[in-house]
Amino acid sequence: MNPGFARQVIHAESMTVARVYLQKGYRVPEHRHVNEQLSLIEKGRLRFEIGGREIDVGPGEAFQIPSNVPHAALALEDTEGVDIFTPVRED
Repeated sequence: MNPGFARQVIHAESMTVARVYLQKGYRVPEHRHVNEQLSLIEKGRLRFEIGGREIDVGPGEAFQIPSNVPHAALALEDTEGVDIFTPVRED
């Protein structure tokens, strides 16, 4: 993918599950998608900007991003987590 970011993806019938790895300092640019997104941080810390609101999330924390809401992220530490998207991602 990109230096500082890696992802392993499984596509099921009605959802996509992705294990993500972000290096400290990596920035996921602002984007939006039709998929609702649920994210669980297992290790590290991310700063998310979701619909103009900023939140920091760490190990054991989960959050939801509604469909079509602009969002971006910055890895404050080396981070590992799981993203669940519904419906299945087409990209």
